[in-house]
Amino acid sequence: MAGIPGPGPDDSTSQLIHRYGVNGFILFKRNCQSPEQIRGLTNWLKKECAQAGLLPPLIAIDQEGGSVARLGPPFTTFAAARYLAESTEPEAALTEYATTCARELNEVGINLNFAPVLDISPNGKGLFMEERSLGGDPEIVARLGSIVIKKMQEQGLAACGKHFPGLGRAVPDPHITLPTIAASAGELEEDLIPFAEAVRTGVAMIMTSHTLYPALDPDNQATFSPRVLTDILRVRLGFAGIIVTDDLEMGAVENDCDTAEATTAALLAGADLLLVCHDHAKVTRSIKAIAEGRTEDARLSRRVGESLVRLENRKKI
Repeated sequence: MAGIPGPGPDDSTSQLIHRYGVNGFILFKRNCQSPEQIRGLTNWLKKECAQAGLLPPLIAIDQEGGSVARLGPPFTTFAAARYLAESTEPEAALTEYATTCARELNEVGINLNFAPVLDISPNGKGLFMEERSLGGDPEIVARLGSIVIKKMQEQGLAACGKHFPGLGRAVPDPHITLPTIAASAGELEEDLIPFAEAVRTGVAMIMTSHTLYPALDPDNQATFSPRVLTDILRVRLGFAGIIVTDDLEMGAVENDCDTAEATTAALLAGADLLLVCHDHAKVTRSIKAIAEGRTEDARLSRRVGESLVRLENRKKI
């Protein structure tokens, strides 16, 4: 899944579609000027994918509310998830957010929202996810997160729970550097509760966390950890949907390895959809690295095949 450079059609994105078969895209503020313009852009992406013989594209955005909202007025603006969750009627507030968000994104051709945040983050501890989190109680986060997932997906907007297995305890921001969460395995069990509920609710996607959890895997951050993505998320929690990485151009990844290496490592760990949000040269290098790796590594080839099936099944819905 690639970012695109601006608000209109461009040759580089067209080449990703026609030459490399990319049919997943994420939109940012740089791509969004007005409802009419966004609709034109998403229609162009759909037309290009159809002409290339590809399935209809996944077109995603981060529209959480608060500080992480790519669409401003005339789209409805919402407070951060924390304020909605701590309002006098949180279920009603989050239902309104989810249903409004689904309607407005559907209207402009966006079919995937990278929300809700399912990270558990207590108040007042200087944790960077505090306002984006639905709270510090795992049962409350699980219940409120499932409302958001259900209401968005009832209206045809795919939801994505993030950031597995839980980013709420982190102090540094993985956009800049790799956080380490030194919680015990028992403590991390609480962080899994909202994700387990999201799986039961039928969430379409779960996003990985670029964070190291020594109690789960002392050697690999979650995005590159088979123990986290396969053993825990796939096998133990029974998630059969799409695992998407957080942006592989973030500092937590790029400070240690090349994007092409990161995409291969994430695939081998169990990820299905690889998010590269900015540089198309990194997208094409990653595609070539995966293609070459498949010819030499049977396990990588098998993993690619499994992920393609999941993505094709989702895009047919």
